[in-house]
Amino acid sequence: MAEREPRSSLLIVDDDAINRAILEQIFAPYYAIEEAADGRAGLAAILAGQDRLCAVLLDVVMPELDGLQVLRRLRELEIPEQLPVFLITAEASDAVLREAYGLGVMDVISKPVVPYVVLRRVQSVIELFRARGRLRRTVESQQARLLDQAREIIALNQGMIEALATAIEFRSEESGDHVRRIHDITRFLLAETELGRGLAAGEIEEIALASILHDVGKIAVPDAILNKPGRLTPEEFEVMKTHTVQGAALLGRIPQLRQQGAYRYALDIARHHHERWDGRGYPDGLRGDEITVWAQVVSLADVYDALSCRRVYKDAFPRERVLEMIRDGACGVFNPRLLACFFEAEETLSRLYRKEEPQ
Repeated sequence: MAEREPRSSLLIVDDDAINRAILEQIFAPYYAIEEAADGRAGLAAILAGQDRLCAVLLDVVMPELDGLQVLRRLRELEIPEQLPVFLITAEASDAVLREAYGLGVMDVISKPVVPYVVLRRVQSVIELFRARGRLRRTVESQQARLLDQAREIIALNQGMIEALATAIEFRSEESGDHVRRIHDITRFLLAETELGRGLAAGEIEEIALASILHDVGKIAVPDAILNKPGRLTPEEFEVMKTHTVQGAALLGRIPQLRQQGAYRYALDIARHHHERWDGRGYPDGLRGDEITVWAQVVSLADVYDALSCRRVYKDAFPRERVLEMIRDGACGVFNPRLLACFFEAEETLSRLYRKEEPQ
């Protein structure tokens, strides 16, 4: 015997035992038969058996609840969209037909039934619903696979971005922790302060990812300048400043990045994270709100991290000195609103720099 479908029971709801017996005789060879002798019992059976029922044959004139009352309740629960309901009735007035079809019945079959007609009509609809269910499950399965593949691609691309950024940091003799801290500071300032107002959570994640590529242009700066332990000469500083333009150009030459949501942010941040609120930054001399909020945030995060950590050309400054230098503009002029949000959040951000206590 062939294995039955999971939804292989057919419910007959009719107060007349003879009618139930006739319908059972027609459908029993093909389906497991369940019965209810009034509308209220039928409704309860439908609600309890949605995972096993493949169709409902529903009489109109019944005690407790009539067929139309049952249909109204089923319609409220949107059940006829998932489970085919057939009205089998001798009461086939125009008003009954109109309301029944309006409530979602698949067909109205008049009593007395003609066995081969009712069997064919009901089975055709059941097979249609089953085919639609199989198609839906196939589509859902394919969508799940595509979503998994998309996640794998995103993870791979993010890994490539992180590897590239970390490689730049190691080339400049800095720990790869620098880019992770820039990522975390950027995300926190945009997610936890008013700076990110108007940005969706997904956009903030893309900006945070883009932030780790802020110094990618340093790959074009000679080692002698990049890792010089002392102060740069004016000529050397001009070369160092080119890492902003070089970074944007490099990102523009990687076609795979263009498909990333973070791309447009990364391009802007790489070029403009050394712009200043007063217009005295580089390379484009942008001022005020000409600088995007994400480029401003990465700029401050970069300064905060550079002051807080040891670099090839300096030791780390104490936290109090770092805050003083940022507040007094010793490392450039920042948006007052940005500074207010930064100082409000700095206690939390400072934990990124606290060494673990000995066990």
